[in-house]
Amino acid sequence: MTSSMILAETTAEQIEERGKKPKRGERGPGKKSFTPFFLILPFLILSFVFAYLPLFGWVYSLYDYKPALGLSGSEFVGLQWFRLLVSSPTQLAQIGQVLVNTLAISFLGIATSILPLGFAVLLNEIRAKWFKNAVQTLTTLPNFISWVLVYMIAFSLFSTSGLVNDILMDGGLITAPIKFLDTDQHVWLTMTLWSVWKGLGWGAIIYLAAISGIDPSLYESARMDGAGRWQTIRYITIPQLMPTYLVLLLLSVANILNNGMEQYYVFQNAFNQKYIQVLDLYVYNIGMTGNSLSMATAIGMLKSLISVALLLTVNWIAKRVRGESLV
Repeated sequence: MTSSMILAETTAEQIEERGKKPKRGERGPGKKSFTPFFLILPFLILSFVFAYLPLFGWVYSLYDYKPALGLSGSEFVGLQWFRLLVSSPTQLAQIGQVLVNTLAISFLGIATSILPLGFAVLLNEIRAKWFKNAVQTLTTLPNFISWVLVYMIAFSLFSTSGLVNDILMDGGLITAPIKFLDTDQHVWLTMTLWSVWKGLGWGAIIYLAAISGIDPSLYESARMDGAGRWQTIRYITIPQLMPTYLVLLLLSVANILNNGMEQYYVFQNAFNQKYIQVLDLYVYNIGMTGNSLSMATAIGMLKSLISVALLLTVNWIAKRVRGESLV
């Protein structure tokens, strides 16, 4: 068979293949599938509705908003509320104390962020599966309890008429009830301890998942070399978990101004309000109880912009240190 005949047959086969119609469900040559896009479309819509659409509310910071008059009936004041934030000594003093509270509690949270890692490592070493599951369930359960119920537990245990004071007084250890909740002493530490109790088991889940992804051959090689349990933890488990910990640590730094407000809202009272009022709670108190929604919007807007700046900074640091960015 000559080369010209072979070339003619090859060309005929190519033409025949091009003329075939793709089967149902198959993509033809050069055609793109939009199935992945439609799969993520609901999540894109939810992100837009709950994350980007509320940004329209920033326009309230430019008005002297009166709920009874609505936005159209309220006076346009421009940047008045932003100027008031830096021109009023009283306002500056309040914001200064609020920032101190926010940063102090955030740094305590960052300092205790190593606890879920350590708890996950120790939990992974438990050999009795039933006991391991029981401990993990009991420590994860508080994460699903609302802060209102947590405060009810705290009040039942630590109020002046609570269980702890009753036991101490019945035992003759104290003569008057100790005010655990109605005090301004050690507020930051108390709030941090409640956060640790509530989130310890839940925070350990991601580290347990990371441990399950460690190559088992590393442990087998270590045992063949005579390494004990603590040596495998020190030289294999912990180093393998450090990249995960560093990512979560950087994200915590980026969210240093976002403490949330539910915990501090239920625990606040006239005695500890000065030291428990974090930025989110301060914005809520100004907007709802201070009758200044425009001022609250201005402060919340500045907090969001600073948080974005921190995220970009941490992302840049991660790219320089780790070689890859977080976002």
